[in-house]
Amino acid sequence: MPSDRSWFTTTHWSVVLAAKTGDGEESKDALEKLCRTYWAPLYSYIRRDGYSAEDAQDLTQEFFARLLAKDYLSRLQDQRGKFRSFLLTFLKHFLSDQRDKARAQKRGGGKQFISLDETSAEEREFAVADHSANPEQLFEKRWAAAVLEHALQRLRQEYQAGGKSTLFEHLKDLQPGEPGGRSYAEIGALVGMTESSVKSAAHRLRQRHREVLREEIAQTVSSNEEIDEEIRYLLSVLGRS
Repeated sequence: MPSDRSWFTTTHWSVVLAAKTGDGEESKDALEKLCRTYWAPLYSYIRRDGYSAEDAQDLTQEFFARLLAKDYLSRLQDQRGKFRSFLLTFLKHFLSDQRDKARAQKRGGGKQFISLDETSAEEREFAVADHSANPEQLFEKRWAAAVLEHALQRLRQEYQAGGKSTLFEHLKDLQPGEPGGRSYAEIGALVGMTESSVKSAAHRLRQRHREVLREEIAQTVSSNEEIDEEIRYLLSVLGRS
């Protein structure tokens, strides 16, 4: 693996820092992805912190507006460490400030980061969330789920581009030897491949999934050395779910 920072093409840190100066289309797309990635973890934290669904939606919008405002970003100088830790610390300070302000104040700065349909979906997810988890634990669970979902979506898009969508859907949840699951031979019969070809395809998918997951994690830390540590932490969070 490359040891220099050039391996990190577009990290969450670089997206936030670039927002101080860039208004181009590429920057806007990256910022939109950033907001979508962290909407659910941040919203879940705020809801579990005692806010109503409507207030949590408003506060999440306002948090992103504050995060991406040039005067706030100007305080960031050569950040290090894990992006999720920075974001959670920033959120706690933000909520503390908000408690000192009038509830009637209009939030969001006129910016809409996530559609109303998506916020409704997040509320449904919150309704079935683990209510024994505290706000920080829920944030971490949603963060881990978001990272895995982004990795899965990237894989799906790669297989779609290669005309292998059906194969992907059959292999993505395959757990060899698991009771009730389809065998390699059965999948082969469905997609027109031999059993050995399906085994090889499943191995390549798992290998590529690990690579994509590492790339997703790489966007959330500030050095190569932190990638393995963060993956272990992600797995531990999922293990507690």
